[in-house]
Amino acid sequence: MVAKPSTPVLITVSGPDKPGVTSVLFAVLTRHGVEILDVEQVVIRGQLVLGVLVGTDHDPEGLQESVEQAMATVKMQVTVEIGADPISPARLGSSHVLIVLGRPVTARQFAEVARRLAALDANIDAIRRVADFPVTGLELRVSVAQDTPESDADLRSALAEVSARIGLDVAVERDGLTRRAKRLVVFDVDSTLIQGEVIEMLAARAGCEDEVRAVTEAAMRGELDFTDALRQRVAALEGLAESVLDEVAQSIMLMPGARTTIRTLKRLGFRCGVVSGGFTHIIAQLADRLGLDFSVANELEIVDGKLTGRVLGEIVDREGKATALREAAKRFDVPLAQCVAIGDGANDIDMLSAAGLGVAFNAKPALREVADTALSHPYLDVVLFVLGVTRAEVEAADAADGLDLIRP
Repeated sequence: MVAKPSTPVLITVSGPDKPGVTSVLFAVLTRHGVEILDVEQVVIRGQLVLGVLVGTDHDPEGLQESVEQAMATVKMQVTVEIGADPISPARLGSSHVLIVLGRPVTARQFAEVARRLAALDANIDAIRRVADFPVTGLELRVSVAQDTPESDADLRSALAEVSARIGLDVAVERDGLTRRAKRLVVFDVDSTLIQGEVIEMLAARAGCEDEVRAVTEAAMRGELDFTDALRQRVAALEGLAESVLDEVAQSIMLMPGARTTIRTLKRLGFRCGVVSGGFTHIIAQLADRLGLDFSVANELEIVDGKLTGRVLGEIVDREGKATALREAAKRFDVPLAQCVAIGDGANDIDMLSAAGLGVAFNAKPALREVADTALSHPYLDVVLFVLGVTRAEVEAADAADGLDLIRP
């Protein structure tokens, strides 16, 4: 005897969220002996939307009537579609994850993102909010019609253009295990992990801040060779007392969200470190202060308690930063695909290119062009949202550890 084909039935329940709605619905489904094919539920500001796709081999109309009567008893709205398409694109797996970040995210801005996705024949499979502080963050799971390297490049290019034009950050990542398998994060220091540039803080005490800042800015834009620029700036510090290094180390201000970012990453088992074109005397203190796993920086020559204006050993330049990332990955036995690099200047290009995920943070154009994603808000914890961590998860973990952090 040939079994009767199953008829797909999509049931969508909506209304004020309350206990018992799911129980009542599934009691009806149990009595009708249906097969559960798919379930989705979301609650937005106390409003429930519950979708259940079932298969039934007898009397789908009777099932519809029973469901409608049961939902009326709990004062919920319901629609029933007999013969619904049983294939859910989202269940087959989205090809990409988009993180949309803004302060705020306006309807006009979001419409632009949605319009560009539609023009690329990309479907939005699911949307959820991942953050309401310090920015609004929305996670979109997206499927492209033909998942090829070319369509991936087109998607990234189109959304980068939209992002720049409308003033929203739109981070694009491939969906799948790789996104959730990151294990090592390397931070640049100046203007990334901390506010400002350490060498300019030293130059201010040496009376040559304007001169040094001009060289720094040119180097970060990629207009000067970093090694030559560093030697030129360090030479201007000749004669500065060694004690000034400790003074500057104590005066450093972290980037907003830096402690939250590192604390959360460490909870998740990440290895965290810094690779800097700055100076070990200061960077080592910062790494110790934040409980980082490693730090790499340049060594200033000091004789008789004063800076000589020279750097010892090989300089941690653009290539040196990438080398330091690879060495850290090897040390901690982490594939490069599972590494994240975060920076802001042209000397971070090779490091971000070597990592599985390169994040340009409030970066110069030269770095934004090669990074996997670019963030323009001055809050380092926004990186967590790109990595799939939500603000609610961060705050719940802080509360569990007895940290009573008050939002400004």
